[in-house]
Amino acid sequence: MADFFNEWWGFAIAAIVAFGILACALLLWSQSKVKVKIGTDGKPLPAETTGHVWDGDLMEQNNPLPKWWMWLFYLTIIYSIGYLIVYPGFGTRQGSFGWSQVGAYEKEMKDGEAQYGPIFNKYLAMDLKAVAKDAQAHEIGQRLFLNTCAQCHGSDAQGGKGYPNLADSDWLYGGDPQTIKTTITEGRHGQMPPMGAVVGSDDDVRNVANYVLSLSNSAHDPIKAALGKPKFAACAACHGIEGKGNQAIGAPNLSDKTWLYGGDINTVMETINKGRNNQMPAHKTILSEGKIHLLAAYVWSLSNSSNVQVSGADAAAVNQIATTASSTDVSASAK
Repeated sequence: MADFFNEWWGFAIAAIVAFGILACALLLWSQSKVKVKIGTDGKPLPAETTGHVWDGDLMEQNNPLPKWWMWLFYLTIIYSIGYLIVYPGFGTRQGSFGWSQVGAYEKEMKDGEAQYGPIFNKYLAMDLKAVAKDAQAHEIGQRLFLNTCAQCHGSDAQGGKGYPNLADSDWLYGGDPQTIKTTITEGRHGQMPPMGAVVGSDDDVRNVANYVLSLSNSAHDPIKAALGKPKFAACAACHGIEGKGNQAIGAPNLSDKTWLYGGDINTVMETINKGRNNQMPAHKTILSEGKIHLLAAYVWSLSNSSNVQVSGADAAAVNQIATTASSTDVSASAK
């Protein structure tokens, strides 16, 4: 795409715009030369037809265009020339007002910061758990979540295959408010390398998968699980000898029944063979620190509704939302 943003492209756009305006003007001028023909008796002659006839006598006549209609088009041409003088649009010319979409966006953001900045700053000075209990902060946080996070985690924060559930108590990196804020701010990059070649043959991979399933007492083959236990040593460096995981590096706990991609034998084998590579983008370049603070408090409240009793305006409705979000099915979370 870089090839389209050079000096030549600006000249090409200017040429296309100029040609379009000139062509419209010439077309209108040529049509203005068509006059109504007058007979020797001083009366208009019957108009010529285009040759199209419908229903026997319904003809399309080739009358000259009305003057008022043509002048309207001339006015649009004059308006377009004035617009191109004032605003950008003629190649690389910036316009006499210096207006730009970037400038308009930056002004709008600046005006918004001046209007709403004090609200975010007020909550930024508060502890995250205290923010989570405020009804107005909870509502603002929910809207930030719907606009920024729901595309991946769902509007109910229940996640999906490959996207963690944020409404349960299972966390890859930790579920305390400050860790959640760090996750939103800096993002996370969770990577499990392909382990199939390290584990061994296809049978070894199947045995290890059965052993992994046995850790959470999920459906598995006990004999194959026993054979896979020694091979699990290759995985213990990250997940621990007991498969409890390691939040310091985002290694999932394999001993519960919470799975990010699924807990059936084929999915676990696929994970071992191919690995996984997930990334949550950093939001520090998208959201201000105040917005991240509110968003972190809201996310924390989803899995801590029993510890959060929202107070303030509309608190009853907000408490109902938080309770619903944390009490629904939580089978799709963090592994």
